[in-house]
Amino acid sequence: MIEAVGLRKHYGRTKAVDDLSFTVRPGRVTGFLGPNGAGKSTTMRMILGLDTPTGGDVKIDGRHYADFKEPLRKVGALLDAKWVHPNRSARAHLKWLAVSNRIPVSRVDEVLEVVGLSEVAGKNAGGFSLGMAQRLGIAGALLGDPEVLLFDEPVNGLDPEGILWIRQFLHRLADEGRTVFVSSHLLSEMAQTAQELVVIGKGQLIAQTSTEQFIADATQDHVRVRSPQAVRLRELLAASATVTEDPAGNALVVQGLPADRIGELAAEHGIVLHELSPQRGSLEEAFMQLTRESVEYQAH
Repeated sequence: MIEAVGLRKHYGRTKAVDDLSFTVRPGRVTGFLGPNGAGKSTTMRMILGLDTPTGGDVKIDGRHYADFKEPLRKVGALLDAKWVHPNRSARAHLKWLAVSNRIPVSRVDEVLEVVGLSEVAGKNAGGFSLGMAQRLGIAGALLGDPEVLLFDEPVNGLDPEGILWIRQFLHRLADEGRTVFVSSHLLSEMAQTAQELVVIGKGQLIAQTSTEQFIADATQDHVRVRSPQAVRLRELLAASATVTEDPAGNALVVQGLPADRIGELAAEHGIVLHELSPQRGSLEEAFMQLTRESVEYQAH
Protein backbone atom coordinates (compact mmCIF):
# COMPACT_ATOMS: atom_id res chain seq x y z
CA MET A 1 0.00 0.00 0.00
CA ILE A 2 1.12 3.54 -0.78
CA GLU A 3 -0.12 6.31 1.50
CA ALA A 4 0.48 10.03 1.01
CA VAL A 5 -0.58 12.45 3.76
CA GLY A 6 -0.49 16.22 3.29
CA LEU A 7 2.29 15.83 0.71
CA ARG A 8 3.84 19.09 -0.48
CA LYS A 9 6.70 19.99 -2.81
CA HIS A 10 7.59 23.63 -3.51
CA TYR A 11 10.22 24.97 -5.88
CA GLY A 12 10.59 28.54 -4.73
CA ARG A 13 7.14 30.08 -5.14
CA THR A 14 5.96 27.26 -7.39
CA LYS A 15 3.78 24.66 -5.67
CA ALA A 16 4.32 21.46 -7.63
CA VAL A 17 2.43 19.40 -5.05
CA ASP A 18 0.15 21.09 -2.54
CA ASP A 19 -1.30 19.24 0.48
CA LEU A 20 -1.91 16.02 -1.45
CA SER A 21 -3.33 12.98 0.35
CA PHE A 22 -4.33 9.65 -1.21
CA THR A 23 -4.05 5.91 -0.70
CA VAL A 24 -3.17 3.24 -3.27
CA ARG A 25 -4.35 -0.16 -2.10
CA PRO A 26 -3.27 -3.63 -3.26
CA GLY A 27 -5.33 -5.86 -5.49
CA ARG A 28 -6.41 -3.23 -8.03
CA VAL A 29 -4.78 -1.18 -10.78
CA THR A 30 -4.87 2.47 -9.70
CA GLY A 31 -4.51 5.09 -12.41
CA PHE A 32 -2.79 8.40 -11.63
CA LEU A 33 -4.22 11.15 -13.83
CA GLY A 34 -3.82 14.88 -14.20
CA PRO A 35 -3.09 17.58 -16.80
CA ASN A 36 0.49 18.43 -17.75
CA GLY A 37 2.15 20.15 -14.83
CA ALA A 38 -0.28 18.68 -12.30
CA GLY A 39 2.52 17.20 -10.18
CA LYS A 40 2.25 13.51 -11.10
CA SER A 41 5.94 12.90 -11.84
CA THR A 42 7.01 14.92 -8.80
CA THR A 43 4.69 12.84 -6.61
CA MET A 44 6.09 9.58 -7.98
CA ARG A 45 9.63 10.81 -7.39
CA MET A 46 8.77 11.60 -3.77
CA ILE A 47 7.28 8.13 -3.30
CA LEU A 48 10.61 6.69 -4.42
CA GLY A 49 12.72 9.08 -2.35
CA LEU A 50 14.18 10.82 -5.40
CA ASP A 51 12.73 14.17 -4.30
CA THR A 52 12.42 15.30 -0.69
CA PRO A 53 8.97 16.62 0.27
CA THR A 54 8.69 20.19 1.46
CA GLY A 55 6.03 18.96 3.84
CA GLY A 56 3.80 16.01 4.57
CA ASP A 57 4.84 12.42 4.12
CA VAL A 58 4.50 9.42 1.82
CA LYS A 59 5.16 5.81 2.82
CA ILE A 60 5.04 2.34 1.31
CA ASP A 61 3.54 -0.21 3.67
CA GLY A 62 4.30 2.16 6.53
CA ARG A 63 7.95 2.76 5.64
CA HIS A 64 9.89 5.28 3.60
CA TYR A 65 11.46 3.93 0.42
CA ALA A 66 14.95 4.77 1.72
CA ASP A 67 14.40 2.48 4.71
CA PHE A 68 14.28 -0.66 2.56
CA LYS A 69 17.74 -2.30 2.48
CA GLU A 70 16.97 -4.11 -0.77
CA PRO A 71 14.29 -1.85 -2.25
CA LEU A 72 13.86 -3.71 -5.56
CA ARG A 73 12.51 -6.67 -3.60
CA LYS A 74 9.75 -4.45 -2.23
CA VAL A 75 9.15 -1.79 -4.90
CA GLY A 76 9.55 -1.93 -8.66
CA ALA A 77 9.36 1.27 -10.68
CA LEU A 78 9.63 2.59 -14.21
CA LEU A 79 9.81 6.38 -14.38
CA ASP A 80 12.13 6.91 -17.36
CA ALA A 81 12.51 4.22 -20.01
CA LYS A 82 15.77 5.71 -21.28
CA TRP A 83 17.46 5.60 -17.87
CA VAL A 84 20.00 2.99 -18.87
CA HIS A 85 23.64 3.13 -19.95
CA PRO A 86 23.52 3.03 -23.78
CA ASN A 87 26.60 0.79 -24.04
CA ARG A 88 25.28 -1.86 -21.68
CA SER A 89 23.37 -4.82 -23.00
CA ALA A 90 19.89 -5.46 -21.69
CA ARG A 91 21.16 -8.48 -19.76
CA ALA A 92 24.11 -6.57 -18.26
CA HIS A 93 21.84 -3.71 -17.19
CA LEU A 94 19.51 -6.08 -15.35
CA LYS A 95 22.39 -8.10 -13.92
CA TRP A 96 23.92 -5.18 -12.05
CA LEU A 97 20.49 -4.24 -10.70
CA ALA A 98 20.06 -7.82 -9.49
CA VAL A 99 23.47 -7.96 -7.83
CA SER A 100 22.93 -4.61 -6.10
CA ASN A 101 19.81 -5.97 -4.38
CA ARG A 102 20.99 -9.58 -3.81
CA ILE A 103 18.51 -10.91 -6.34
CA PRO A 104 19.50 -14.22 -7.97
CA VAL A 105 21.07 -13.56 -11.38
CA SER A 106 18.87 -16.32 -12.80
CA ARG A 107 15.98 -13.92 -12.38
CA VAL A 108 17.41 -11.73 -15.19
CA ASP A 109 16.60 -14.21 -17.95
CA GLU A 110 13.20 -14.86 -16.41
CA VAL A 111 12.09 -11.22 -16.65
CA LEU A 112 13.62 -10.83 -20.11
CA GLU A 113 11.42 -13.71 -21.21
CA VAL A 114 8.37 -12.16 -19.54
CA VAL A 115 8.74 -8.85 -21.43
CA GLY A 116 9.74 -10.48 -24.73
CA LEU A 117 13.37 -9.30 -24.93
CA SER A 118 15.18 -12.64 -24.74
CA GLU A 119 16.32 -12.49 -28.37
CA VAL A 120 17.93 -9.06 -27.94
CA ALA A 121 19.27 -9.58 -24.41
CA GLY A 122 22.87 -9.26 -25.62
CA LYS A 123 22.34 -6.06 -27.61
CA ASN A 124 23.27 -2.62 -26.33
CA ALA A 125 20.31 -0.77 -24.85
CA GLY A 126 21.36 2.44 -26.62
CA GLY A 127 20.14 0.97 -29.89
CA PHE A 128 16.70 0.06 -28.55
CA SER A 129 13.55 1.72 -29.82
CA LEU A 130 11.36 3.47 -27.26
CA GLY A 131 9.07 0.46 -27.14
CA MET A 132 11.98 -1.91 -26.47
CA ALA A 133 13.36 0.48 -23.85
CA GLN A 134 9.93 0.46 -22.16
CA ARG A 135 9.98 -3.33 -22.04
CA LEU A 136 13.48 -3.26 -20.54
CA GLY A 137 12.31 -0.77 -17.92
CA ILE A 138 9.36 -2.99 -17.06
CA ALA A 139 11.75 -5.95 -16.74
CA GLY A 140 13.81 -3.92 -14.26
CA ALA A 141 10.69 -3.11 -12.25
CA LEU A 142 9.77 -6.80 -12.09
CA LEU A 143 13.28 -8.00 -11.23
CA GLY A 144 12.81 -8.31 -7.47
CA ASP A 145 9.29 -9.78 -7.75
CA PRO A 146 8.06 -6.77 -5.72
CA GLU A 147 4.76 -6.27 -3.93
CA VAL A 148 4.47 -2.64 -5.05
CA LEU A 149 4.85 -1.39 -8.63
CA LEU A 150 4.90 2.15 -10.04
CA PHE A 151 4.82 2.90 -13.76
CA ASP A 152 4.97 6.34 -15.40
CA GLU A 153 3.60 6.22 -18.97
CA PRO A 154 4.38 2.49 -19.44
CA VAL A 155 2.73 2.19 -22.88
CA ASN A 156 4.72 5.00 -24.54
CA GLY A 157 6.28 3.64 -27.71
CA LEU A 158 4.54 0.27 -27.54
CA ASP A 159 2.75 -1.14 -30.58
CA PRO A 160 -0.89 -2.34 -30.26
CA GLU A 161 0.24 -5.84 -29.28
CA GLY A 162 2.49 -4.37 -26.60
CA ILE A 163 -0.28 -2.13 -25.26
CA LEU A 164 -2.65 -5.09 -24.97
CA TRP A 165 0.09 -7.10 -23.28
CA ILE A 166 0.88 -4.44 -20.66
CA ARG A 167 -2.83 -3.93 -19.92
CA GLN A 168 -3.38 -7.63 -19.30
CA PHE A 169 -0.11 -7.89 -17.40
CA LEU A 170 -1.00 -5.05 -15.01
CA HIS A 171 -4.34 -6.71 -14.29
CA ARG A 172 -2.58 -9.99 -13.59
CA LEU A 173 -0.17 -8.30 -11.16
CA ALA A 174 -3.08 -6.69 -9.31
CA ASP A 175 -4.97 -9.98 -9.24
CA GLU A 176 -1.96 -11.46 -7.43
CA GLY A 177 -2.55 -8.94 -4.64
CA ARG A 178 0.14 -6.43 -5.58
CA THR A 179 -0.15 -2.65 -5.38
CA VAL A 180 -0.08 -1.26 -8.93
CA PHE A 181 0.10 2.53 -9.50
CA VAL A 182 0.13 3.74 -13.11
CA SER A 183 0.43 7.28 -14.47
CA SER A 184 -0.65 7.94 -18.05
CA HIS A 185 -2.03 10.59 -20.38
CA LEU A 186 -3.72 7.95 -22.58
CA LEU A 187 -7.22 8.18 -21.14
CA SER A 188 -8.74 5.63 -23.52
CA GLU A 189 -6.18 3.12 -22.30
CA MET A 190 -6.64 4.05 -18.64
CA ALA A 191 -10.38 3.51 -19.04
CA GLN A 192 -9.64 -0.13 -19.88
CA THR A 193 -6.78 -0.61 -17.43
CA ALA A 194 -7.43 1.28 -14.19
CA GLN A 195 -10.06 0.13 -11.72
CA GLU A 196 -9.36 2.99 -9.31
CA LEU A 197 -8.29 6.56 -10.03
CA VAL A 198 -6.31 9.25 -8.24
CA VAL A 199 -6.87 12.49 -10.17
CA ILE A 200 -4.91 15.65 -9.37
CA GLY A 201 -4.65 19.17 -10.75
CA LYS A 202 -2.19 21.92 -9.85
CA GLY A 203 -0.72 19.62 -7.21
CA GLN A 204 -4.02 19.07 -5.39
CA LEU A 205 -6.37 16.12 -5.20
CA ILE A 206 -9.43 16.41 -7.43
CA ALA A 207 -10.83 12.92 -6.89
CA GLN A 208 -10.01 9.46 -5.61
CA THR A 209 -12.65 6.95 -6.57
CA SER A 210 -13.39 3.99 -8.81
CA THR A 211 -13.09 4.61 -12.55
CA GLU A 212 -16.75 3.79 -13.00
CA GLN A 213 -17.85 6.25 -10.32
CA PHE A 214 -15.54 8.98 -11.62
CA ILE A 215 -17.18 8.76 -15.05
CA ALA A 216 -20.70 8.59 -13.59
CA ASP A 217 -20.17 11.66 -11.40
CA ALA A 218 -18.89 13.87 -14.23
CA THR A 219 -20.89 12.73 -17.27
CA GLN A 220 -24.46 11.89 -18.14
CA ASP A 221 -25.62 8.87 -20.07
CA HIS A 222 -27.64 9.59 -23.19
CA VAL A 223 -29.26 7.88 -26.15
CA ARG A 224 -28.43 8.54 -29.81
CA VAL A 225 -31.48 8.29 -32.06
CA ARG A 226 -31.80 8.51 -35.86
CA SER A 227 -35.12 8.68 -37.65
CA PRO A 228 -36.47 9.93 -41.00
CA GLN A 229 -39.18 11.58 -38.86
CA ALA A 230 -36.70 13.35 -36.58
CA VAL A 231 -38.68 16.61 -36.29
CA ARG A 232 -41.82 14.82 -35.11
CA LEU A 233 -39.81 12.54 -32.79
CA ARG A 234 -38.07 15.53 -31.22
CA GLU A 235 -41.38 17.22 -30.48
CA LEU A 236 -42.66 14.02 -28.89
CA LEU A 237 -39.59 13.46 -26.68
CA ALA A 238 -39.13 17.09 -25.66
CA ALA A 239 -42.09 16.81 -23.26
CA SER A 240 -40.19 14.47 -20.94
CA ALA A 241 -36.50 14.64 -21.91
CA THR A 242 -33.74 16.96 -23.03
CA VAL A 243 -33.23 16.61 -26.78
CA THR A 244 -30.38 18.12 -28.80
CA GLU A 245 -28.88 17.50 -32.21
CA ASP A 246 -25.74 15.41 -32.48
CA PRO A 247 -23.12 17.64 -34.16
CA ALA A 248 -21.30 14.55 -35.38
CA GLY A 249 -24.17 13.27 -37.49
CA ASN A 250 -27.83 13.46 -38.48
CA ALA A 251 -29.15 12.24 -35.14
CA LEU A 252 -30.81 13.33 -31.90
CA VAL A 253 -29.17 13.11 -28.48
CA VAL A 254 -31.69 12.34 -25.76
CA GLN A 255 -31.03 12.75 -22.03
CA GLY A 256 -33.55 11.80 -19.37
CA LEU A 257 -35.22 8.82 -21.02
CA PRO A 258 -33.89 5.25 -21.34
CA ALA A 259 -33.59 3.69 -24.78
CA ASP A 260 -36.42 1.21 -24.23
CA ARG A 261 -38.89 3.99 -23.35
CA ILE A 262 -37.84 6.02 -26.42
CA GLY A 263 -38.45 2.96 -28.58
CA GLU A 264 -41.89 2.40 -27.02
CA LEU A 265 -42.93 6.03 -27.58
CA ALA A 266 -41.77 5.90 -31.21
CA ALA A 267 -43.73 2.69 -31.79
CA GLU A 268 -46.87 4.11 -30.17
CA HIS A 269 -46.81 7.05 -32.59
CA GLY A 270 -45.77 5.12 -35.69
CA ILE A 271 -42.33 6.71 -35.93
CA VAL A 272 -39.63 4.74 -37.76
CA LEU A 273 -36.24 4.48 -36.04
CA HIS A 274 -32.98 3.81 -37.89
CA GLU A 275 -30.82 3.91 -34.77
CA LEU A 276 -31.43 3.67 -31.03
CA SER A 277 -28.06 3.56 -29.26
CA PRO A 278 -27.51 4.05 -25.52
CA GLN A 279 -24.28 6.01 -24.98
CA ARG A 280 -22.21 6.04 -21.80
CA GLY A 281 -19.97 8.89 -20.75
CA SER A 282 -16.25 8.35 -21.32
CA LEU A 283 -13.25 8.77 -19.05
CA GLU A 284 -11.99 11.45 -21.42
CA GLU A 285 -15.21 13.46 -21.04
CA ALA A 286 -15.15 13.09 -17.26
CA PHE A 287 -11.48 14.06 -17.06
CA MET A 288 -11.97 17.16 -19.20
CA GLN A 289 -15.00 18.16 -17.17
CA LEU A 290 -13.36 17.83 -13.75
CA THR A 291 -9.89 19.16 -14.59
CA ARG A 292 -10.78 22.11 -16.83
CA GLU A 293 -9.98 24.60 -14.04
CA SER A 294 -6.63 22.91 -13.38
CA VAL A 295 -5.13 22.99 -16.87
CA GLU A 296 -1.89 24.95 -16.76
CA TYR A 297 -1.03 24.92 -20.47
CA GLN A 298 -3.88 25.61 -22.90
CA ALA A 299 -3.74 25.90 -26.67
CA HIS A 300 -5.79 28.61 -28.36
